[in-house]
Amino acid sequence: MVTVCRGCCCGSAAKHPGVDHGEQVARLRAAVGDAGRVRVSECLDACGHSNVVVVNPSPRGRENGARPVWLGWVLGEDMVTEIAEWVRAGGPGVAEAPATLELQEFDLRKGARS
Repeated sequence: MVTVCRGCCCGSAAKHPGVDHGEQVARLRAAVGDAGRVRVSECLDACGHSNVVVVNPSPRGRENGARPVWLGWVLGEDMVTEIAEWVRAGGPGVAEAPATLELQEFDLRKGARS
């Protein structure tokens, strides 16, 4: 499952005026297809990293010890494509994340709201 934050800062045209946030979610849903589910959430309390997307491991990924992966600054079309390709390949715990996604990863426990 992929969770897309669309709360107070994520999805905000005021904060990210050049991004079509609705189209971003639609593209992600289409690109993920049957490989997973994409849901939209209210604020995930990680505003300093907007736009935030959380990629949850599949049952197989959880069996392999994977945890949800929090990605920040998901603003470009290339990020949407890479997230979808990773999910289709199995996601956390099954397939290695693309290097560019690893650069976007953050640890929510270290504080992210700003």
